[in-house]
Amino acid sequence: MKPLAATILATIAALAILAPVVAPHGPATRFPDHQHAPPTRLRVLHDGALRAPFFYPQRLTNRLEERFEVDRAQPIAVRWFAGGRLLSEPSGAPPLLLAGADRSGRDVFARAVYGARMSLGIGALAVAGAAVLGLLVGGLAAARGGWFDSVVMRAADVAAVLPAIYIVVALRASLPLVLPASTTIVLVIAILAVVATPWVARGVHAIVAAERESAYAEAARAAGASSWRVLTRHLLPATRGYVATQATLLFPAVVIAEATLSFVGLGLPDTVPSWGTALQETANVAALAAFPWILLPALGVFLVTWATNVLNAEG
Repeated sequence: MKPLAATILATIAALAILAPVVAPHGPATRFPDHQHAPPTRLRVLHDGALRAPFFYPQRLTNRLEERFEVDRAQPIAVRWFAGGRLLSEPSGAPPLLLAGADRSGRDVFARAVYGARMSLGIGALAVAGAAVLGLLVGGLAAARGGWFDSVVMRAADVAAVLPAIYIVVALRASLPLVLPASTTIVLVIAILAVVATPWVARGVHAIVAAERESAYAEAARAAGASSWRVLTRHLLPATRGYVATQATLLFPAVVIAEATLSFVGLGLPDTVPSWGTALQETANVAALAAFPWILLPALGVFLVTWATNVLNAEG
């Protein structure tokens, strides 16, 4: 299972990085006559004859019911490597919608791959922030000891036992909801990093507390090294393995937390593609039943979570 999980993670990461190339359209491009259009199938057979990849255009037949029919009389050849994109439809042709369209007529596949870039990027930055904060908080508390150690670590213990997603939602809801998109992104990263910090800090604290009385730490102090140098050059490096493991465990949780925030309207605005904003429409059960392809971003969240957990379990 481990090779499969690694392949899935690598594929999703590649799609996120190459989103402008692999997506036929931009995440904000709208096709007014293709709201909730079903996925477009790529084909190589037309009237029994083999030909280059093409697709049949979809025509809107009932706007009220959002019903489409495939026009098999007019096959449209796919354009390759045109306009900096891997594949796309010819200019003026009906859109190539690999995973269908959402209620606004936007390409679901494009929203999913661009959303992967945003969601995974936020997750990586938040985990990195939590690692840095956890190293500082846990390391300083263990190195100083006394009342500072007690206060800091008791606060970390309390934060760690509370449901993290409730803390994330409460912190975000307590701040202004209407903010510029760039400010919101930074705010979400900061909140997720702070909430994830206690899990890193507690382990770092335990390792540093155990290592500070070791022979090599005592030798460094006897040689005249300052407390800060002993901490940064001798004690914190001992936590590298733990922090790396904890980061991989926190990453899927942070991705889910961002998706949850954006899904309930407390995270990124709809104009910013992420897996959470792309899933907002799935709150409508009727739309979910009628247009199941809008669940594609949820598949991304599931695969990242499953693959990361498999790698952690078998690593």
